[in-house]
Amino acid sequence: MKKKYRNIIFFLLIFCYYSAHSQAQNNCTVPFPPVLTSVSVQPETGKTEFTWTLSPSPDIAGYIIYAYENEAGLAIDTVWDAAATHHIISNTAPKYSSVSYVVAAHTLPAEPGKPGCTSALSNVLSTIFCQADLDTCNKKINVAWNSYPSEPIAVTGYTIYLSVNGGEYTEETSTGPDITHFTIDNFLTGVDYCFYIRANLEGSQFSTSNKACLLTRMQRPPDWINADYATVNSESKVILSFTVDPASEITHFMLERRTGTGGTFAEVTRLQAVNGEVQYTDNETDDKVVNIYRLSAINSCNNPVTVSNIASNIVLSLERKAEELKLSWNLYREWLGKVSAYRLFADTGNGFEEKAVIAETDSMYTLDYRDIMYGVTSDKICLLVTAGEIDNPHGIAGESSSCEVCMKPIEVITVPNLFTPNNDLTNDLFKPVISFTPSDYHLIISNQHGAVLFDTRDYNESWDGTMNGNPQPDGICLWFLKVTTPSGKNLTRTGTVTILKNP
Repeated sequence: MKKKYRNIIFFLLIFCYYSAHSQAQNNCTVPFPPVLTSVSVQPETGKTEFTWTLSPSPDIAGYIIYAYENEAGLAIDTVWDAAATHHIISNTAPKYSSVSYVVAAHTLPAEPGKPGCTSALSNVLSTIFCQADLDTCNKKINVAWNSYPSEPIAVTGYTIYLSVNGGEYTEETSTGPDITHFTIDNFLTGVDYCFYIRANLEGSQFSTSNKACLLTRMQRPPDWINADYATVNSESKVILSFTVDPASEITHFMLERRTGTGGTFAEVTRLQAVNGEVQYTDNETDDKVVNIYRLSAINSCNNPVTVSNIASNIVLSLERKAEELKLSWNLYREWLGKVSAYRLFADTGNGFEEKAVIAETDSMYTLDYRDIMYGVTSDKICLLVTAGEIDNPHGIAGESSSCEVCMKPIEVITVPNLFTPNNDLTNDLFKPVISFTPSDYHLIISNQHGAVLFDTRDYNESWDGTMNGNPQPDGICLWFLKVTTPSGKNLTRTGTVTILKNP
């Protein structure tokens, strides 16, 4: 229905109603009421503006403005101007709720000393009440308002205006006439946001709401969480460390784990930060399997808000082929920096010692057993790989150690059967070759008559083919060897060696 026809019908209804019910009041005729056309709140001052049409009745002295509630009006102001169609009042009520208003016309008295007559109340219009609420659980600002009446002028839609930290209001968005809410899900913390609503009416008219303000004061989440490392300790447990943005006001965190390259993350435990660090020992996983971890900050609504980079343990495997020890491992994932290099360590009985530095892109290495065999003093040989981090944006240098892989020593004794002690610097000495460091050693060499030519308990000492400094003649000698291996075995060997000075 077009605007002019709707207003004509509205006026005729009022005219017919009051023509049928007018009566003398104190010898005067009750005037027709005006039509209240708009009620609007000034967002910054909180004052309420009214506009209305003039009453068609004669002898109008002014207009009375009422607050309207429970089908009754309470007079709050009078405008003693017969030509007035606009008025502003100071009233704090629209700051706290939507307030309904009506207007009535008032006539001059018919006789001196008599009161004038007041019309019936006009149509009802209510102010727009805007509310802004901060949803800290979901980091949203929810703005809502009540509908503005579409009579006598139709509402075509609503516009939301926004001011940040006291700045100028700008149009944030617009909605249709049936939508009375709006959500902002991208805002800054510690900032003052103010909103007001404008109902857009036909004919380029409008009505505005109160100003609704809030400070986005939230529990500040960390801007970052650094996964320092996932490393395996000597007890085959995965040790985890995370560093948290020191500006964070959140201290509660959730640790999740995913096993293998597939699958989904599952919660392991809830933890608290201590001095900006979160540490945990995972006792319930296999260090021979790749496990991937991440840490999430949990806000006061029990929702994750910041997630770390992932961290994975290194799984090392060993395959022995003759004298070659073939090692392979998974590349470390996933520092915010990068892997500087991988380092191979071996423990042959006296603690781990570095044996090789390997490029950061490599995940395989072959170690020659002969490079470590003479240092073996234990009943097992253990190996591990470490990764180091560089270029971390937060200045944190992570380090991760793999699980250990261990093997029994290769306990081999090789004794030559010929040597040539002629001082030509080739094959001048005789000594058993052993692939380990014995904990006990005894070598005796005698001639065929049973005379002892050489006797030593030092596995590093060799026989030069003499007895008390006297060279022995060419011929066959007997030897007896007794050793105790790193694994605790007592081995005895006997055999012969031939002296041949001029081969």
